[in-house]
Amino acid sequence: MRALPVAVAVLLLLAPVAGTSLSTDPGPAASAATTASTDAHSPVSPPATAPVEATSSQSASAGLGAPTPRQASGENRTFRTLSVPDGGPMRIERTTRGANLGPSLDVAVDETNAAMETATIVERVDAAETSADRRQRILDALDRVERDETRLYERQRTAIREHASGDRTNRELLNELVRIAAAAREYDERLDTLDTLADETSGFSAPPRLAELRVRLQVYGGPVRAHALAAAGGAVTAADVHVQSSDDALVLATIADGQYVREVIRLDRWDRDGDSISNDAAIDAVSGAYPETVALRQPDAFGAGSVQRITVPHEFGLLRTYVSGGTTRVFVEHQRIDLDAFADTEPVTEAGDGFDVTVDRSYVGGPVTVTVRDEESGDPVSGVTVTKRVGDADSRAIGDTNGDGVVRTLSPADTYRITVVDEPRVVVVEGLDPIATPAPVEDT
Repeated sequence: MRALPVAVAVLLLLAPVAGTSLSTDPGPAASAATTASTDAHSPVSPPATAPVEATSSQSASAGLGAPTPRQASGENRTFRTLSVPDGGPMRIERTTRGANLGPSLDVAVDETNAAMETATIVERVDAAETSADRRQRILDALDRVERDETRLYERQRTAIREHASGDRTNRELLNELVRIAAAAREYDERLDTLDTLADETSGFSAPPRLAELRVRLQVYGGPVRAHALAAAGGAVTAADVHVQSSDDALVLATIADGQYVREVIRLDRWDRDGDSISNDAAIDAVSGAYPETVALRQPDAFGAGSVQRITVPHEFGLLRTYVSGGTTRVFVEHQRIDLDAFADTEPVTEAGDGFDVTVDRSYVGGPVTVTVRDEESGDPVSGVTVTKRVGDADSRAIGDTNGDGVVRTLSPADTYRITVVDEPRVVVVEGLDPIATPAPVEDT
């Protein structure tokens, strides 16, 4: 299918893209009702072929052999997270994602082409002269989506590996990831259409593989890439993005709308030919890996075949994971954590020139909070410029303190220095290192 002219794509689709680019991920601290509405794309096939959605009816500590830790308001709170595995080569970068019409246009054209292909499929199915021919055309279209999903997997794996080897820039990586996510969303909508066509066909219903394929397609979305697309289209302000890659893993992180947003892909944990996995087995896997988060709220399960999606919408944000059959491990993780509730930090304090400066260090790619207070009164100091210098690189401004005397940045992998400047007063906090990443229990 030939691409529409760019001018047509701009006029017809640029605004819708900006309006829907964040639809792949729910908002902060989603309620159970919000989670249910997010899952509204569940297949409308008969129950035997649809992904099974369930909420754990057991306590969060079931199967762990010990009481589940509580997420307290103090030092016991932690939000475990996947990261790139140790022991192999990796690349760690920081990039700024701002307005750039090109990626938005690319996504718009891709979505238009996919929508036109779906319309062609509908016409072909409706033109079938017999029920048998109609069924075969539906199955042929489903086969095509399966092949397209495999190509998306290969595209994503290639993009990650090329970034890790230095053959792809940060911008090229993010552009490819948002295009992959948009294509997956369009294929998911095509499955909706095929499901409806199957229901309208005498003596036929969609095969079970459609349900599993739907869950697989959801794997290619993510909150950071959605924010990157929104920033490229000018829908949100520019943001720094942490990018960390290796041959089979990728971490993306940013700060947006008062939250720390993170997505992790671990292709080494995804057995694409693995056995089916049940809701309960996937819930047990997530409960064991993220016990403190699961203690906040019972998880919801939604999946079919060899992939299960487990979601924990909690009071401080949201954890969403995808668990693979075969490995019975989390291979994709999405997190949204309210910055005010983020507790995986260690403070370093420096006083001088009338300032009391505290730097709450975090793990690589995690949020670092710099708080500036008046040394005598303890009141927050706003409007003070804060810079960060990583290793031997030049210092760069990370912003001015807000009304609470706070400014935030993302933690680099190397030793860094924070400087607070309010001429002629200067306070330097040197020798800062990231802390250890709070890994899932199975990885500790």
